[in-house]
Amino acid sequence: MTGTVATVGTFDGMHRGHRAVLGEVVRRGRAAGSPSLLVTFDPHPLEVVNPSAAPRLLTLPDEKRALAAGLGVDRVEVVGFTPELARLGPEEFVRDVLRARFEMQELVLGYDHGFGRGRSGDVDLVRRLAREDGFRMDVVAAVKDHGQPISSSLIRTAVAHGDLDSAARGLGRPYGLRGVVERGAGRGRTIGVPTINLAGYAVWVRIRGRGDGERGGRYGGMMNQGPRPTFGVHARGLEIHLFDFTGDLYGETVTVEWVRRLRDVETFPSRAALVDQIGRDAGAARAILKE
Repeated sequence: MTGTVATVGTFDGMHRGHRAVLGEVVRRGRAAGSPSLLVTFDPHPLEVVNPSAAPRLLTLPDEKRALAAGLGVDRVEVVGFTPELARLGPEEFVRDVLRARFEMQELVLGYDHGFGRGRSGDVDLVRRLAREDGFRMDVVAAVKDHGQPISSSLIRTAVAHGDLDSAARGLGRPYGLRGVVERGAGRGRTIGVPTINLAGYAVWVRIRGRGDGERGGRYGGMMNQGPRPTFGVHARGLEIHLFDFTGDLYGETVTVEWVRRLRDVETFPSRAALVDQIGRDAGAARAILKE
């Protein structure tokens, strides 16, 4: 690649603030006839420099690639974040990585961006580097929700507390993930509610058709997120029951979108009590998905 218009950062969540930055990168790239480029990292830098403070990720690298491509970004480069990279100062990072490796000619950053050793490469420093080294640089203002700048940390908090409306406003889409359907213990079938292992939430599930007559598309459902104490299972997991779907999805990749929280995880005194509650959950989930 030559003459790229680039941005750099973790971009976890690919929220509305990230999308504003990437939109500007794409716009400037097209205006200049240059490739637009996102340089991001894996693992998250805090996993290397301060593991105890590393966040749970909202988006994995393959999800980030797909979301960036959907915004029109020409190229996504996932750079392995290492202790050696963490020790680079911002001047070295710009010179040795962005300039030498990716031939960056124009850099677009978010208003609060920082990179390089100790995140010392703030906007003011990068402006100075741009003047000295002859590349163009621009800063994108904060995108706000209810007067507060949107951030990945706020969205993580919203998701953790089941505030899916706030999370969706910040992301600009429902919170979701992609995963491969695995075979579970089969308990759901014993109570008449078959599940896929990825009913405290109403969800949408997107299934890719394989071109052999199998149905793709979007299906509503309800999901349990967390342990299953009624069955003595305390490990966290995802189990989803799809409405109006029959078939075997084992080994298929699906996308799950959280819609609304129905209730907390509960322990029921019997299978019959659990089945009764699941029936009420199904009615509530169907009503939510019709809104």
